[in-house]
Amino acid sequence: MGPPRRFSIGYKLGQYIPGSSPVHRLDPRVKIAAVMLISITVLRADAFIVVAVTILLAGVTFIARLSPAHLLRAVRPLVIFFALIFLMHLFFTPGAEGLYRGVLLTWRFVLLILSAAILTMTTLPSELISGLERCLRPLRPLGIPSHDVAVMVSMVLRFVPTLLQELDQIKEAQMARGADFKAGNLLARMKRVSSLVIPLIRNSILRAEEIAMGMEGRGYRRGPRTYMRELRMTPSDYIILALLVILTGLGVYRW
Repeated sequence: MGPPRRFSIGYKLGQYIPGSSPVHRLDPRVKIAAVMLISITVLRADAFIVVAVTILLAGVTFIARLSPAHLLRAVRPLVIFFALIFLMHLFFTPGAEGLYRGVLLTWRFVLLILSAAILTMTTLPSELISGLERCLRPLRPLGIPSHDVAVMVSMVLRFVPTLLQELDQIKEAQMARGADFKAGNLLARMKRVSSLVIPLIRNSILRAEEIAMGMEGRGYRRGPRTYMRELRMTPSDYIILALLVILTGLGVYRW
């Protein structure tokens, strides 16, 4: 019997890709605002706006020197979800309108995932926390702890690829012991996949405990904190932000 076949998830959402492109150098607050504005625009956009946002993200990807393979890996884990959205509209909406709506809605969600992937791939985790914390500061009078929320969001973004890496390792270990996740009918394959859940949960709890102990050992405490690198908006940041607001306004006006 030959060596076990390697199964690689290759999920890149939440993983920073080092670079020195103009997109990498943008203020994280501008990039966070860009994702929010793109989300507002895309969720109710027509086909023309969706095409325009697609061209915009393609240009940003080129400027950031990101490989298209990185973005494809970010979308891959959600292929089943996208397929379900498309098929629901295809079968439950009569005529060619079902095909049109299915493609349009599916592509909207793809653009949302791609914009979030570009954000995390071009922003250091520390800068992402700092940017989120500053964006949430106006909510402090409402009793919302901006720094705690920023840390939690960053931890989630960083924890997702770690969990998927754990899943990859568990599956490879079971395949090395003779497990075949593609043999049999759909029910049999689902049962084999369910065998991955218990060790994944166990490893997740251990990983979370290690992170908590590490943070406590380094003296982490809740509340506002200082940063080694204070964020400063440059003229190019203001220009990009203004252009994004204008484009979003045009998209909203088009509705």
